Amino acid sequence: MSATVGAKTVLPGKDTSERSVLLLWMIFTGLSIFAAVLLWRYGLIHLMVISDRTYISSLIAVLYVITCFHCFWRTRAIAREGEAARRCRAILSTPGAARRLDENARALPGGLVSDHIRCLVKKAAAQASGRIDQTLLLRSLADRLRGSNAFGAFVSDTLMKLGLLGTIIGFIIMLAPIATLDAADKAAMKSSMGLMSDGMAVAMYTTLAGLIGSILVRIQYYMLDAATQRVFSDAVMLTETHVTPALEHHHDG
Repeated sequence: MSATVGAKTVLPGKDTSERSVLLLWMIFTGLSIFAAVLLWRYGLIHLMVISDRTYISSLIAVLYVITCFHCFWRTRAIAREGEAARRCRAILSTPGAARRLDENARALPGGLVSDHIRCLVKKAAAQASGRIDQTLLLRSLADRLRGSNAFGAFVSDTLMKLGLLGTIIGFIIMLAPIATLDAADKAAMKSSMGLMSDGMAVAMYTTLAGLIGSILVRIQYYMLDAATQRVFSDAVMLTETHVTPALEHHHDG
């Protein structure tokens, strides 16, 4: 069964599926926030902040939060593209839609997939006859769908390297007092042990923050890339099964 809203056909059960990627991101982020609240409740985050004299772990946390907002923005955009692609399929799969492809292309909802279909219609009109090759247009569509998704890989690698940088700095702080260490001077010995302990704390906390941040970012953008690939696959199936056959048949006729 289907319900008609205005001039558009809406299929029941389709409007929720395209938002599954956004819902999945919200569940993952909610679990991450819950874990962060537990760590704050038991004082572990406060201990990390005051123990890290380089503030690299705090910088890692800030970068992670910014990246989460960027991932949310991209996930929301991909969810909208998925919804638009399904609405395009609903319009073009109706009886007689192939014979009125020019009119339906103008009535398609806004989005990258709709723009791709309009480009195919224009190319078919300019080409006049022969097989319609959409390879170059599909490459352009894939690049536009991916957008700034590569930012996630860049941030994940940056967080990992910041953690390694903190590890190196921590070991430098830890090993620096050894050169001037005097076993006979108990006060100097005690001070040196304190510096070594601070250096070890810096090395461990920055490494831990970098590893956790990098893993969480990788998971988020893996889900985003998978959703982007699904939208692209839907666009390929839609154009190959409904658009290009109709345009080629129109030319042959």
